[in-house]
Amino acid sequence: MTRNGILAGGNFIIDNVKIIDAYPQQDMLCNILRETASNGGGPYNALKDLAAMKAPFPLEAAGLVGRDANGDWIMHDCQAAGIDTRQLQQTAEAPTSYTDAMTVASTGRRTFFHQRGANALLGEPHFDFSQTTAKMFHLGYLMLLDEMDRLLPEGGSVAAKVLARAKQAGLITTVDIVSTENPQFREIAEAALPFTDYLIINEIEAGKVAGLDLRPGDRVDVSACAEAARRLLARGVSQQVVIHFVDGAVVADSSGGITTQGSLVLPEGFIVGATGAGDAFAAGYLYGIHENLGISASIELAVCTAAACLTHSTPSLGLKPVSDCLALASKFPRRQI
Repeated sequence: MTRNGILAGGNFIIDNVKIIDAYPQQDMLCNILRETASNGGGPYNALKDLAAMKAPFPLEAAGLVGRDANGDWIMHDCQAAGIDTRQLQQTAEAPTSYTDAMTVASTGRRTFFHQRGANALLGEPHFDFSQTTAKMFHLGYLMLLDEMDRLLPEGGSVAAKVLARAKQAGLITTVDIVSTENPQFREIAEAALPFTDYLIINEIEAGKVAGLDLRPGDRVDVSACAEAARRLLARGVSQQVVIHFVDGAVVADSSGGITTQGSLVLPEGFIVGATGAGDAFAAGYLYGIHENLGISASIELAVCTAAACLTHSTPSLGLKPVSDCLALASKFPRRQI
């Protein structure tokens, strides 16, 4: 069988993106300047980003949404983008998950208020790898999928079992994590690492799993990121650990190489919102993996897709075809990291 395409599974969320004038102190008021509803969640965002990038391969969704208006909206939105929804299922047992994403207009910084909804029920029975010819399986977010995050008495987790099945079926596995407080953060992540080919996460998540402080001051310590990536490879990731942050990204590969890439230096007024920027970075890197572009080209595309995302307040409407995203690299300089 010749495998082609990306199957993305996990969180499918409605994002209520609200642009506010300032983030208020407790008990105080701020003003909502404008608001939109859009796709949310790592797999959903990545698929919508790849669709906007005109990816030349099939895109498939696997997840669980409510049998409600929001669930119907997600189903129709995916189908309109050309995303296969055969494994995107609906349930009457819980509402569709949603997030209120509060974005400060002047900085682009955002804060999330999340209703887990149907995503909490997503489990092993919802994935059927015999029904796909995809080349890659992208799973996200660990720490935001209650049943998938469940640690098993015999060891491992439900997510680890799903990833193992994907690998057995012949798919390349990629994993993303969400930045959240969870007393079992490290255990949940480490259970999945031996069944992960590519781990694509930010510096907060990497630090939590590796047990390192990657931001000892105002900026991320690139050397510490490289060490964290090496540790995560040693704990089971088979191909690459990709750690992204505001100033750039670090990739450690199984051959011992370290690759760094600065993000683009963007002019004042360029950034409209940062919601979904990490998922846009992941989408760019997933594209590179699928198309065998190599680390340097993949990481360059990823910083460009992340920059394109910043031009809109929603997660995916800033994304453009690959050539348009890459054109940003010739327009703006790269940061030195």
